[in-house]
Order: sequence, then structure tokens, then C-alpha cells
Amino acid sequence: MTEKQKKLNIYTFLAAFLGIGFIPFMPGTFGSLAAYGIYLLPKGELFIGTGLLYFIPAWLIFCLLAVYLSGKAEKTLGKDNGAIVIDEVCGYFVSVLFLPHNWLIGLYAFALFRVFDIAKPFPIMRAQKIPAGWGIVIDDIIAGIYANLLIQILIKIYPRFFGL
Repeated sequence: MTEKQKKLNIYTFLAAFLGIGFIPFMPGTFGSLAAYGIYLLPKGELFIGTGLLYFIPAWLIFCLLAVYLSGKAEKTLGKDNGAIVIDEVCGYFVSVLFLPHNWLIGLYAFALFRVFDIAKPFPIMRAQKIPAGWGIVIDDIIAGIYANLLIQILIKIYPRFFGL
């Protein structure tokens, strides 16, 4: 059994978001891009109003599963390994929460989420140090919050920029 085969198990495969995290370059960006693709699938009502009654509990369950899977995968792949991208999916969906649903807002959310996830302004870097899968997921949730708040502000200032 090769070293690569030893690292591939159900936990690492799922934490790599069905293997996307094993792309050899920019796995976090590809994980976020997959989340953007998923965002484009449903109608916009899922992200605002009564749709939130379904979306938020599903997102919370997904994030708890992400914490578990990330913690398990980390034992095989190493501390906060780049192949673990399920956390990017959790974080991206925070960046679009409570926002109007359109491809342009989703795209800006993708770009801003990646900026904050890579730059890691306070307290993102500190949150990453929380043990096990919690630190892996929480830092991306905070990056998603930053992206969301910035888009909320920009929509108030110049809604036409977002196609509204």
C-alpha cells in the first residue's frame, strides 16, 4: 500500500469534500469554488426569509459534521492540512447568508471569503489554533462573517454594483 493510499479513507475523502481537496494546487480555492457552484443551484428563497428555517439548521448540522470529519482527517493528513476543504464550504455559506441570491453576489462573496481566509485578520489566525476540527472550521466561519458584513455594507452604499 502506497503512502497516498494510506491517507485516503472515508474521513479524508469527505473532509476533502469528495476529493476536491486533493487537487494539488489551491485546494481551498477549489473547495470554495465548489461551494459557489452549490450556491448557484437552489432558488434564492433558501437564503432569506422562511427558507432560512431550513437552511440554517442544515448548515449547522453540516458544520458540526465538518468539525468531526476535519478532526478525524487531521489525524491522518496532519494538522490543518490543505486537503481538508470541507471547512471552506461552511465558511462560504456564511458569506452569502442573509444576502440576496444572485450569481454576482455569490461571486463577490467567493472572492472576499478567499481574501479573508488567506489573509487571516484578527481573530481568524487565533481561532485556527483551537484544537481538533473546531479550529479548522471556525476560522473559515469567521472569514465568512467578515465577507458577509462587508457585502452587507457595500449593498447599502451601492446596490447597483451587485445587480440590485
